[in-house]
Amino acid sequence: MAKPRASRQPCPESCNVLLVGGGGREHALAWKLSQSPRLGTLWLTHPENAGLHSYGQPCPVAMDVKDAFRMQRWCDSNDIHLVVVGPELPLAKGIVDALQTDTRRVFGPNKEAARLEADKAFAKQIMRQVAIPTAEARVFTEVESARHYINAREGGCVVKASGLAAGKGAIVCDNQAEALDAIERMFVHDEFGEAGRKVLIEEKLTGQEVSVLALVDGRTITMLDPCQDHKQVGEGDTGPNTGGMGAYCPTPVIDDATMAVVEREVMVPTVDALRREGIEYRGVLYAGIMLTPGGPKVLEFNCRFGDPECQPLMARLKGDLIEILWATSTGRLGDVDVEFDDRVACCVVMCSEGYPGPYEKGRVITGIENAEALSSAAGEVKVFHAGTRKEKDGIVTAGGRVLGVTALAADLTAARDLANRACEKIHFQGAFYRRDIGDRVLSTSAAVGR
Repeated sequence: MAKPRASRQPCPESCNVLLVGGGGREHALAWKLSQSPRLGTLWLTHPENAGLHSYGQPCPVAMDVKDAFRMQRWCDSNDIHLVVVGPELPLAKGIVDALQTDTRRVFGPNKEAARLEADKAFAKQIMRQVAIPTAEARVFTEVESARHYINAREGGCVVKASGLAAGKGAIVCDNQAEALDAIERMFVHDEFGEAGRKVLIEEKLTGQEVSVLALVDGRTITMLDPCQDHKQVGEGDTGPNTGGMGAYCPTPVIDDATMAVVEREVMVPTVDALRREGIEYRGVLYAGIMLTPGGPKVLEFNCRFGDPECQPLMARLKGDLIEILWATSTGRLGDVDVEFDDRVACCVVMCSEGYPGPYEKGRVITGIENAEALSSAAGEVKVFHAGTRKEKDGIVTAGGRVLGVTALAADLTAARDLANRACEKIHFQGAFYRRDIGDRVLSTSAAVGR
């Protein structure tokens, strides 16, 4: 792989950081950034998040790429050294291109590179070019040809909106009727808006799903410990997909040998293929992998930390996050060590009643302090705020996914038990969560032990 030009500017001793985003992932990033001795001032684009607001100062300027000059002027006047972008939408709109300068780094891929997530059809094209193992797929832009294709094939499939759909754009279908309904939702009812104007119909893969993330500086690829996310809303992996009901890290479902295969056959060829297109990838590269009987296959790419995968990753990450993100953004990832705690972290997401459908906001939350008070020598608890805000009555719900209750303990059983006990301490009307995060591994282990 050709070597990109690294920035010669060292990481500032007092680094002013702008954090873009306001969910549970960003709370976890703010929590970890605040532990860095290099942090100067942390500025927040979404201080209304009740967990985020205490970590920094509110940014008074909207981070809207359409008003790039105003964003640049504010960053210049406040001496911002590093911009950390959490969500996918600002990346897809080109916030990196708008804000990055010779003296200011932005952690995340530029607009062209972010197409890997923002345009699933483009990602499939890249994977086909370099023979990356992935699900077979056809792309459609109008309903009749999609209907004809579904009627001509047998068995299940996955219908995906090609654009960004907040993690809910993949509909797993067991039969033709479900697939036709998914097509109607996208093309006829316009349920996914612009994201669903182009649709992929993929083969339905079977196996264990795993989240494989890496830091990429354009040349160096540093693999992070693998996570397992739980997308479906109901226990036992039932019900519709969500943005993520919980995750744990590391997961034993993928061994070191298979991780090496993913790095060699997925991550490296993808970064190389983009460079041949004139696109240098810097930031997080996240591959959703299905471990099929025929080997690992890519389900999708994301261009940022997963949410909720970021929460257990940050709970386990050792070292200085500012140094790591700066090195990634400047082409010097090989100069820093990225290490993790040996313990297991488990994040359980507490949700509003009705999620992932309509839900009410403004319900008072109590017990967060009691949950974190469960921390002891046996394990630690940190509650990350996803959809909350602070009002005169206290902290209230402000989203479908409300809190990411994260526990760090010796093993997965202990971490999940501690996270679930912490959830029991927290109360708001209509709260629900999955108690079976990690059960795919734990139930298999129990069966083997019998």
